[in-house]
Amino acid sequence: MEELYLMEPTEEYLEQITEYRDEFLNADSSMDGTSALRLFEDAKEWLDHLKEYSDEKTIPEGKVPSTLFLFMRKSDDRILGMIDIRHRLNDYLLNYGGNIGYSIRPSERQKGYAKEMLRQTLPFCKSLGLDKVLITCNDYNEGSRKTILANGGVFENTSFEPDEQMTLERYWIKL
Repeated sequence: MEELYLMEPTEEYLEQITEYRDEFLNADSSMDGTSALRLFEDAKEWLDHLKEYSDEKTIPEGKVPSTLFLFMRKSDDRILGMIDIRHRLNDYLLNYGGNIGYSIRPSERQKGYAKEMLRQTLPFCKSLGLDKVLITCNDYNEGSRKTILANGGVFENTSFEPDEQMTLERYWIKL
């Protein structure tokens, strides 16, 4: 299998981050697990946003600290996906968002990358002191459901997110 790994974003990848964002926008695809990348035309500003959200001292009120990783393919140094780990749950995340959000770029889907990305992320979650993580997905997202189940996810229930008008499935993974 090709070598795949997680890394924190750096300025070296600003161009690729912009291309990643553009690919989602051009495909009119949901950009989950990117810490609001959709809102940032300037990738450097997005990196500053990530720094703000990674530190308990600078996190905006009502938010939780998080760490975002790029999921990379070594052979061509390409960003395949992004995964955002929220270090704890607030009320909103407990009901709708979970500890982990992720996405694979549209041109690289259905190759098993999401499953591997999530697998590689779970030890980091454990290092944060978490003993289990919550992951949610849209009830129609078969790919995400399979990814969660392949990593030991146990279905708890569904919830309806009123602002987005979405029915979400909630899964827990023991670490």
